Amino acid sequence: MSETGFRMFHQAFSIVTALLYAGLLTAFVQPFVPQGNKRRRLLLVSSIYILFALVCNQTALPQGSFGLILTALLVAVSNWIGVEKSQVFLISLLYFNARISSGLMVESLYFVLERSMPLPTEPLEVIYLRAAVLVTLFLLSHAVMLAVMLFALQRQMRKQKMLLPHRELCYLSLVPTSGILFGQVVSRLLVEFKDGMLLQLYERHPAFLAVIPVLALLFYAGAYLAIAFQQGMAKLREEQATHYVEHQQTQAIRARIHEAEQFYTHIRQLKHEMRGHLTNIKGLAQSGEYASLADYIARMDKSISHFELTLQTGNPVTDVIVNDMRRRSIDLGICFQVDFHYPEPGGYDAFDVGIILQNLLQNAVEACEKVREGARFIVLTGKRKGRFFLIEVKNAFIGEVVFGQDGLPATTKQKDASMHGIGLANVRRAAEKYMGELELSAKRQEFSATVLLQERGSL
Repeated sequence: MSETGFRMFHQAFSIVTALLYAGLLTAFVQPFVPQGNKRRRLLLVSSIYILFALVCNQTALPQGSFGLILTALLVAVSNWIGVEKSQVFLISLLYFNARISSGLMVESLYFVLERSMPLPTEPLEVIYLRAAVLVTLFLLSHAVMLAVMLFALQRQMRKQKMLLPHRELCYLSLVPTSGILFGQVVSRLLVEFKDGMLLQLYERHPAFLAVIPVLALLFYAGAYLAIAFQQGMAKLREEQATHYVEHQQTQAIRARIHEAEQFYTHIRQLKHEMRGHLTNIKGLAQSGEYASLADYIARMDKSISHFELTLQTGNPVTDVIVNDMRRRSIDLGICFQVDFHYPEPGGYDAFDVGIILQNLLQNAVEACEKVREGARFIVLTGKRKGRFFLIEVKNAFIGEVVFGQDGLPATTKQKDASMHGIGLANVRRAAEKYMGELELSAKRQEFSATVLLQERGSL
């Protein structure tokens, strides 16, 4: 290879390197970018990396500043990428920590390989060819190792949705930041010029051939384990929140059932008192006190209306929930249609069915509140089909529904986000108790949630 050919190779090598590392970064970010305009968002990440890498090749930036500046750029455009700033920051740190750690591990192998290939003294073309082959092998081996390490990190991060408050972000950033700083220090020491002589760290201290790769691997493993620990804690918090919400819902349903029992007690009392009421009405009519009679009847009607259950589904639990949601919907101007019949015989726990209805209808009402008046509707159906019970809730909504990795809609609530978005998770858990499933769809501004339950006696 001639000197001119080597220069051309070096320029092409720089471009290929930028494209390769940009592709690895984009692939690492890809699962965390939302679906809307996803290709355009990923193209933005790749373009920023490639353009900045090419600019850096033409300028003399201080060593180690590339990753810092690129991380700042990605955080600055996080809104266009569709990922939170904290998550972009952590992803960038993990990427550069893995890149530096894998680079240090490959560097030791590269040093051994270079020493196993004696440096030819002539001709010069052979020297250029040897250098081109070695750097190509280094790039390919580094890319493969980096891809494996990034895939492992990505797989772990996708197991649980990551919420990153400042304290947790600092905790997760500690190890990868230390790994990056360690890599920068070692990179400065690998090759030094002193008194016109080239000094290589591995030549002066051969033991570092094993020590530095091990330390680099430990920094990577520390970052991986920190992510795994955070995921485990996040899952535990989610389970606690889920059980807390389910407990609160069960307590609320029990309280409303108690009110319903009081209602039926009042009805029985009213039945016994009806003879006295009829006697009073008759007396007022006979005496011609029609004004008092109208007032008396109005007070009786008002007293009865407070204990009215308009819809009867066949079970006290579902009666209470459906009637509560119906009254709330009417107050909000929502057209509420019901065709729900509780299945008999009792192959289902009424509280499980109640939790399903409570969450589905609560979500439907909240979605309808954002819809313009006149277009708000909720349709509830519940029918038994053989040994299966089908519950379906349809409602109007506006905007776009983004489904997360778990198949559930991502919550749009920012305040106490960890406590929101778990209603449908509770529905799914209740359905799974009956070997059932939850299906969700959003089409033409109509959201549909369908729950299929299998009768326990048939399990």
